[in-house]
Amino acid sequence: MLVYEMKLEGEKTQYQRLDEAIRTGRFVRNSVIRAWMDREIKSRNDAYKYCKILADNPKFPWAKKLNSQARQAHAERAWAATERFYKNCKAQLQGKKGYPKFKKYQVRASVEYKTSGWKLSEDRRYLKLTDGFESGTFKLWGSRDLHSYQFKQIKRVRIVRRHDGYYAQFLIDHTREEKKELTGKQSDLDVGLNHFYTDSEGRKVDNPRFLRKDERKIKKLQKRLSRTKKGSKNRIKTRNRLGRAHLKVSRRRNDWVCKEAQHVIQSNDLVAIEDLKVRNMIKNHHLAIN
Repeated sequence: MLVYEMKLEGEKTQYQRLDEAIRTGRFVRNSVIRAWMDREIKSRNDAYKYCKILADNPKFPWAKKLNSQARQAHAERAWAATERFYKNCKAQLQGKKGYPKFKKYQVRASVEYKTSGWKLSEDRRYLKLTDGFESGTFKLWGSRDLHSYQFKQIKRVRIVRRHDGYYAQFLIDHTREEKKELTGKQSDLDVGLNHFYTDSEGRKVDNPRFLRKDERKIKKLQKRLSRTKKGSKNRIKTRNRLGRAHLKVSRRRNDWVCKEAQHVIQSNDLVAIEDLKVRNMIKNHHLAIN
């Protein structure tokens, strides 16, 4: 499976309708969680059936506007949370087991469509959402080329809202294969804190520390956000600026890691790394910021 992401360009009214669709998807997920807590749902099929009950309920007219398969996709998210909770309980993990919680409003949110509720133009440059919210047609911006894939290979379309706009993610059913010439080399990697990693030949790669470089700017925006009045337009603007600053750090970090990983893979036939639980290391806030 491949995931290609492209930015959506539309009008302000279209973005408002996307917000309604995202809010409805969150409503469906939370409703399924509530029904599971009340023991009205005991299986994945029951979650699918409950989506139909929500759509036919006159108290929730907005639920019917969302595409039927999109409602099922959000029901799958809710049921995946319950399955993860059951799995952790069965494995008797230490600490919290991940009891399913209700989703609250967040700027970063998404609504997911399966094979219906959307239509891609023949030139693959425009995306039209055809559900009851009537969001209309959006122009796609990005460097990914969708012409190499058939329409039937696109299994899902996810609309993601971030601080800097709205994006469309295409889940494509395709097996990616790359031919590589053998180099006869192998390497061992030791991940550290002072250096990003050290290989078996003693070569050390410094940690770029993108967060440290932009830490002063982020702190300034956080102070400015804390001084604004809740619910004001200035607070919304400052929150978006802070979110874009964090997005910039995250994207620079991911881009650098992907390029470094590609370099290591192409230079060696075999790469061995230590079984290190980085998630436990970042629980220490002194180490996490590194």
